[in-house]
Amino acid sequence: MTTDEATKSEGEVQAVALAERGEDITPARDRGVLKIIKRPGSEDESPMIGDKVYVHYKGKLANGKKFDSSRDRNEPFVFSLGKGQVIKAWDIGVATMKKGEICYLLCKPEYAYGSAGNAPKIPSNATLFFEVELLDFKGEDLFEDGGIIRRIKRKGEGYSNPNEGATVEIHLEGFCGGTRFDCKDVKFVVGEGEDHDIPIGIDKALEKMQRGEHCVLYLGPRYGFGEAGKPKYGIQANAELVYEVTLKSFEKEGKYLQAVIQYRKIVSWLEMEYGLSEKESKASDSFLLAAFLNLAMCYLKLREYAKAVECCDKALGLDQDNEKGLYRRGEARLLMNEFELAKCDFQKVLEVNPQNKAAKSQISVCQKKTKEHNERDRRIYANMFAKFAERDAKEAASKTGVEKAVEKAACEKGPKTGAEEEEAEGHV
Repeated sequence: MTTDEATKSEGEVQAVALAERGEDITPARDRGVLKIIKRPGSEDESPMIGDKVYVHYKGKLANGKKFDSSRDRNEPFVFSLGKGQVIKAWDIGVATMKKGEICYLLCKPEYAYGSAGNAPKIPSNATLFFEVELLDFKGEDLFEDGGIIRRIKRKGEGYSNPNEGATVEIHLEGFCGGTRFDCKDVKFVVGEGEDHDIPIGIDKALEKMQRGEHCVLYLGPRYGFGEAGKPKYGIQANAELVYEVTLKSFEKEGKYLQAVIQYRKIVSWLEMEYGLSEKESKASDSFLLAAFLNLAMCYLKLREYAKAVECCDKALGLDQDNEKGLYRRGEARLLMNEFELAKCDFQKVLEVNPQNKAAKSQISVCQKKTKEHNERDRRIYANMFAKFAERDAKEAASKTGVEKAVEKAACEKGPKTGAEEEEAEGHV
């Protein structure tokens, strides 16, 4: 018997043994992936979905013929678990392993390369045999700067993620140094977590999560509470934090709400700048002016007209003759039915730029709306007065009817006789 024949025979024996004694590790319990542990691992923890895993492996066909080996290349194979980067059998099998463990996996075609195979080495509908060693694994580095490491305990549903500005409902537990400092259900807008004592790292991570996902997040100081710490929770400066987060639900919002969040951040940063030179101050005011004008536009699109007016007021405080500020405030006031104030704003626009056709058109709209409003008021008051007059007429008619009835009764009774008058006087 040649060496190749001996190897094939050994492989066939291993495959048969695995088929007989292997543990079914498929979720469906259809014996599509069978596992036998050759060497137990040195730790209790297994890799989670999204973890970057490092393995060595040897792959053989059911007849024992080797088709691939990372050991032959002297280089570990690296992939992200549960992300569909490898055959389904590997995502299932490696998730059950411990660090340092070596196991055998027998994989049916539907959990490997199926009817397509993987030419030229793997034929159609091939059952595969693997020896796999789990060398190491580590959490997913969400932004590749080491600041937020995610480990997924339960995979979410679908392919949609919350964007900045989305309203999310989550459950979270926060830990520092092994001590839990926070536990709550909370609903908030992504990007505004700090208003709920939630560090920015959670906002960032939520944009990568799916509905129903349950994960562990390891936050560095930059994405935690930073140099300020969080005295409310007893968190010291530059503390590393661990959060368990479940994304229960979310509703995405459009681009305008996202833009509002961004522009508000810009305004907040610029308003906190102190000790600027004259040149820097002018530049800062220019950026602030643009931010307020853009915020006003976003609020107009979101139909939050009072906020749009407020932003225009702030913009006009920086530049009282700003054409956009006057025009957008006029638009907001027009939509709030403040026609005279809106007309004043559009007239000021024309003072700044007499060629502004849109402002001329809006003045006509204001005049038309004012006329319609006045006519509607007149109709309301006319109807009101008509009803009052009708009621008064009915009351007058009713009173006249009573008087006539009294007179009629008196006539029917006739004048008193002398005897009746004497009798009446006697009673008195």
